[in-house]
Amino acid sequence: MQASEIRDNYDRDGYIAPLRLFSEDEAQAHRAIMEQTEAEHGKLHYKYKMHSVLRSPWKIATNPVLLDAVEAILGPNILLYNTCYIVKEAGATSHVSWHQDLTYWGLSNANQVSAWVALSPATGESGCMRMLPGSHKTGRYEHEKTDDPDNVLAFGQTVQGVDEGAARLAPLRPGEASLHHGWTLHASMPNHSSDRRIGVNIQFVSTDVRQVKHDEDSAILVRGVDDFCHFKVDAPALRDMHPDDLARRDQLDARINDIYAVMEAPRP
Repeated sequence: MQASEIRDNYDRDGYIAPLRLFSEDEAQAHRAIMEQTEAEHGKLHYKYKMHSVLRSPWKIATNPVLLDAVEAILGPNILLYNTCYIVKEAGATSHVSWHQDLTYWGLSNANQVSAWVALSPATGESGCMRMLPGSHKTGRYEHEKTDDPDNVLAFGQTVQGVDEGAARLAPLRPGEASLHHGWTLHASMPNHSSDRRIGVNIQFVSTDVRQVKHDEDSAILVRGVDDFCHFKVDAPALRDMHPDDLARRDQLDARINDIYAVMEAPRP
């Protein structure tokens, strides 16, 4: 996919999918690293800043095909803000309700791209993402906090009345990615398949973005130059799951959870 096509599709729909980053064999190798790390350290689902403790997500986040696509959208100066694994276990009833990410991320503007990289098949059966094309152009929707134990989102934040008929599935093969805008309405259904649905969620921001909820938030430059220096500087993993790195990641994880706990954001 050419840069102009990526930009045009993203501007029109608020997302693009699929984008092939690497082979299915390489995706399987990344999955094996993730699952071996789980076996040794416990579940990794929604553990933030994983690129600071594990080299595999750092390698995925800095994949040149991915960064080229992000550059086509954001321009040449790019910060990696966050990486985390998102896992739906086989047969899980968990789901994600319709929501917009920028509602609670605390970013000063919408110069941001979210990538979802599949390490196992993400299909309609396994609960791949659903997108509402063009919803990023409408601005911020009202979100209601709900009490749903099967909702993966921390507060069950939900946009009501979404036109389900206009929604599109975004299936991915292992090694493929989707990119979506922070105001694009998206959701996903339970995993009815016999395999885990495993993905790496990655957030990129332009260097002009700043965090409005916390003065100590952090990111790392992955392309271009940072003339703004709005964020503290993260360190990428140079080794896997070292105790010193894990202690630092725990602090970063807690900070992001504090930021996300306040569901307020400037309106676009």
